[in-house]
Amino acid sequence: MNDLARPARLAPGARVAVVAPSGPVVEERLQAGLDVLRGWDLDPVVAPHVLDRHAGLGHLAGTDADRAADLQRAWCDPDVDAVLCARGGYGAQRMVDLLDWEAMRAAGPKVFVGFSDSTTLHEAFAVRLGLVTLYGPVAAGVDLIKNARAQEHLKATLFAPETVRTLTSSGTALAPGRARGVTLGGCLALLATGRGTPHTHPGVRGGLLLLEDVGEQPYRVDRALTQLLRTGWLDGVAGIALGFWDRCGPYEELRPVFADRLGGLGVPVVEELGFGHCDGALTVPFGVSAELDADAGTLTLDVPALA
Repeated sequence: MNDLARPARLAPGARVAVVAPSGPVVEERLQAGLDVLRGWDLDPVVAPHVLDRHAGLGHLAGTDADRAADLQRAWCDPDVDAVLCARGGYGAQRMVDLLDWEAMRAAGPKVFVGFSDSTTLHEAFAVRLGLVTLYGPVAAGVDLIKNARAQEHLKATLFAPETVRTLTSSGTALAPGRARGVTLGGCLALLATGRGTPHTHPGVRGGLLLLEDVGEQPYRVDRALTQLLRTGWLDGVAGIALGFWDRCGPYEELRPVFADRLGGLGVPVVEELGFGHCDGALTVPFGVSAELDADAGTLTLDVPALA
């Protein structure tokens, strides 16, 4: 895998568009998140359909067409420097094929931030636009609103990315060793269900795979990892970093699943790297060359996430 193009870092006064490609957004949380962004001297603008709710499917923030139009309009607006997802949930898979990727490529690079369900979009931005993206807190997320660690790490990544080139695990090495590669990954369930669909990575050969999830029981984590193994998608992976697994069952039941499904790959695997669905979630870039040191519990980027 090769490094992707790094968008420019943000500067004070940068305009940031907030979109809702997935689930419905709580207005109070959105307003609190916008206040945080304004406190960083950013200029957040809310896309027209962010507070919509799909008339028949309450788990979606408006229709697929409206959610796609918001994202595309924000991306193609020359006055917008970054696009942030308002929340995760579910729905990005339903709208990603409605985007005009040629128009978005012509609009040029800019920063994209989101996590969880936006895994689908991270893959698409990498495959279709060749861009580094940031897997981090969402605009209406509790972490961005209330957690100083998450705020500080995202802000540093956006404004001074050279200061946050190393992420440190709070766990242990599931499998020892060091590996180098380009970062990619996201939410396990989205990566597994995306296989065979457009705009997705054909495989992770030579890459450093970052995985996390929420609300999946150990047998379902097993099922998703088994699917990735059976399809050959994990063939040639250089190393794996596991984030957090909120509401996925007791970790003492998850750890044997990881050991069983990933241990046979013969690559370094580190646990609890600090990204994903957890308090104080760190922001990690996808598409950047890095070194994973499972023994030291570190992921060190070769270059800052943004140019």
